Amino acid sequence: MEGAYNLPKEMFEEEQQLILCCECGVQIPPNAANMCVNCIRGHVDITEGIPKNVLIGHCKGCERYANPPRGWVTAQLESRDLLTLCLKRLTGLNKVRLVDAGFIWTEPHSKRIKVRVSIQKEVFSGAILQQDFVVEYVVKNEFCPDCHRTEASNTWAASVQVRQKVKHKKTFYHLEQLIIKHKVHQKTNRITSVQDGVDFYFNSQHDAKHFINFLESVVPMKLKTSQRLQSQDLQSNIYSYKHTYCAEIVPICKDDIVCFSPKIAKKFSRLSPVCICERVGNTIHFLDPFSLQRAEVPSNLYWQYPFQTISGHGSLVEFIVLDIEPILTSEGEEVAVGKHLLCDFTVMRAKDSQEFITRSHLGRILQYGDAVWGFDFTSANINDDNFDMLDHRELPDVILIKKSYAEKRKKKKSRPWRLRTLPKEEGLLRKGDEAKVAADLEEFMNDIEEDREYRQNFELYKNPEYQADGQSEFGDEDDAHLRIGLDEMVDGMEGMGMMDDAQDEIE
Repeated sequence: MEGAYNLPKEMFEEEQQLILCCECGVQIPPNAANMCVNCIRGHVDITEGIPKNVLIGHCKGCERYANPPRGWVTAQLESRDLLTLCLKRLTGLNKVRLVDAGFIWTEPHSKRIKVRVSIQKEVFSGAILQQDFVVEYVVKNEFCPDCHRTEASNTWAASVQVRQKVKHKKTFYHLEQLIIKHKVHQKTNRITSVQDGVDFYFNSQHDAKHFINFLESVVPMKLKTSQRLQSQDLQSNIYSYKHTYCAEIVPICKDDIVCFSPKIAKKFSRLSPVCICERVGNTIHFLDPFSLQRAEVPSNLYWQYPFQTISGHGSLVEFIVLDIEPILTSEGEEVAVGKHLLCDFTVMRAKDSQEFITRSHLGRILQYGDAVWGFDFTSANINDDNFDMLDHRELPDVILIKKSYAEKRKKKKSRPWRLRTLPKEEGLLRKGDEAKVAADLEEFMNDIEEDREYRQNFELYKNPEYQADGQSEFGDEDDAHLRIGLDEMVDGMEGMGMMDDAQDEIE
C-alpha cells in the first residue's frame, strides 16, 4: 500500500479521448459534427442574415438619434442607450444568442460608429458555435420633425398666452426667473414678448399642458382654451388642430393694497377689509397691517368674487419716521408675529412735512429718521366700489408698506450679481415704453435686494464684470442684511442655453 501512494498521479486520471477532424485530421475533442472549429466556420456562417453596415439617423439640431417607429431618443456617444439603440437596428439577432457587445473607438467627427458583437448558435445537431464580428454604423445627418418645425417660420402646435392686466411687468420678471430656475422653457419653440404679457409656443400640446401645470403651481391664474382646425383627412378620420391657451394672472402684486369684496371680507371677518398683499404664490397671501392677521385667498375664490387694488405700482408716497411706539397687550407684551412688530408711528410726508399718525407692522424694520414708502389716503383718488362701501372714518390716513432706500440708491453702482433672461423676441414698443420697462426691471431688482426671503426663489449669478471698490451700496450696519453674499450667488453663467449679454442694461 505504501508504494501505491508513490505512483504517478496521471495513472489515476482517465485519459481524455480525442478524435480526428473529418475534414483536416486535427485531433479534437469529440463533438456532434466531428469537425474542428475552423472547419465548421468554413461550412457554416452564423452571422448570415445580420447586416454589417447599417445607416442610423442623427438630428444635427437636437443631437438625437432616430429610433423608428417610436421617434427620436437622446443618447451620448459610447453610452448604454446608444448601444441598445444600435443593437435594435440589427435584424436577425433574434435567431441567435447574443453573448457580448461593445464599442470600438472611432473619431467623433468620422460619422462612423463601430460595434463588436459576439453571438452563439447551435449547428449540426448540438454543436454550439461562437463567432465575433464588427458592425459599422454610418451616421446620417437629418432633421427630426420637431427641429423642422422649429426652423420653419410660424409653425407651432400649441401656444400659451400669459397675461396680467396691470401697468407694470414685475410679475413677468418674477415668473421669468422661476421658469429659468425650473428649466420649463426648454421645450418652447419660440417666446415672444407682447404689450401685456408673454407668448410661449410649443411643438406639441403635451408640452404646452406641462408648462400650464407649472404656471398653476407658482401663480394664481385662470385658463381659457381654444383650438383651430388646420387640416383634416376624411378617409382616415385624422384632424390637425392648433391649440391656444390663455392664462390670465390675477391683477394683484406684492406690496399692493387691496379692498376685499363683501363676500371675501365676510369670509375673513377677523381681518380689516383693507390689507396689504404680502406675497403671491399659487395663492395670494394678505397681511392686515393693523392686527398682523394673515389670510390666503386661492385662485378660484378670487375669480368667483374678484376685487382690485386701490394702490399699486407708482402710487406710493415717501414719508419720514418721527416717532415709534410699540403696541402692548393687556399683559404688557409686544404684539409680534414673525418678523413683524405692531407699532404706532408718527410720520412726516417728505414733500410738504405734514405729519400723520398711523399703525403699521414695520416695527422691527423701521427706526427713527428712516424713509418709508406708504399710501396716502388723504391725497389719493380711489375709484373702487368695494372701497366706497366702507366707513372711511375707521381707516387711517396713511398705510406704510416698506422701507425706502431711494436716498442710498441715488449713486447708482454696478451690482455683484446678475440675472438670466429668456431668449424671447421683443414686440413693438410704443414711444416711452423702453424707459418704463427699464424702470420696472430696476424696481424688480431692488425688491430682490431688499427682501431676503423673496430672493430665495431665484438663482442669482456672479457678475464677472463687477469690481469691488471697498464701499458697499448699503454702508450702514443696520442694512447689512441687504447685502447679497457670495453664498447666495451661483457660478457659471455659461452653458445655460440663454443669452449672456441680455442683462447689460441692468448693471
